[in-house]
Amino acid sequence: MKFQLNFGHVPGIPVGATFKLYKEMNDVGVHRSTMGGISGSGKFGADSIVISGGYEDDQDMGNVIVYTGQGGRNDAGKHVRDQEFIRGNLALAINQKEGLPVRVIRGKDPKNSFAPDEGYRYDGLYRVESHWHEVGKSGFTVWRYRLEKLEATVELYDSSSSPAPLTGGNQAPERKSTTVQRIVRDTKRSKELKKHYDYQCQVCNLRITTASGSYAEAAHIRPLGAPHDGPDTPNNILCLCPNHHVMFDLGAFSIQDDLTLIGIDGVLFVKSGHQVAQEYLKYHRDHYLDRVKNS
Repeated sequence: MKFQLNFGHVPGIPVGATFKLYKEMNDVGVHRSTMGGISGSGKFGADSIVISGGYEDDQDMGNVIVYTGQGGRNDAGKHVRDQEFIRGNLALAINQKEGLPVRVIRGKDPKNSFAPDEGYRYDGLYRVESHWHEVGKSGFTVWRYRLEKLEATVELYDSSSSPAPLTGGNQAPERKSTTVQRIVRDTKRSKELKKHYDYQCQVCNLRITTASGSYAEAAHIRPLGAPHDGPDTPNNILCLCPNHHVMFDLGAFSIQDDLTLIGIDGVLFVKSGHQVAQEYLKYHRDHYLDRVKNS
């Protein structure tokens, strides 16, 4: 990579700033890629993306964007092969894993009511809430990313090709406004399910006990919200420890219809009174299971 990644707002460039050409964005550091829609590295993450109607599977809902990864198209812009989980596609997944913000730039697109009439516009920071793979409109596998807009300030920091030594520190750190990017939904049904399992993980049986009580997390098998539109019902929810929740969301393991685990050893424990819908298990396998790791 010939440039250094900068995650967060670019000093001096306000949200809403407009640009006529890619080169103008390159010059001020809002988007460093000279042509591609994803500016990033498969090692460090992506610091910015451009959405401008180039991919037919994109969905722009304003504060939520379902973004299609890169690759798989010919010179005419037609999908002719499956997208690979490399480069920018891998970079955006790293953003989700590491909690890194990504700058979103919208380009002119007559089909998108959120796009500018001309050129490009910087529309602020988004977090990568989830990523998955599916067969796109052209019949080829595409990688997709649900992006959610961040309202709080995220401080700018640089990536480095080599990690800094773990020395120094700050005995009196300054307080700054930041954003915790991993959100754990806790709906009424989720709370009821966790109580049903007495806060024990259905994968490893771990119950985390704290001074304020037991702790577990509710994992929706088919996610809530567009484009998945999974239901907030007990048959679509699992009670998991934080480790297995993250692993499940990132596709490190999935679950067969007979409740045996794929990717790790074991069988999902299901307590009497809780039915897990096979259609949602299949949805998770088809969209989230890391098929490279589990092949």
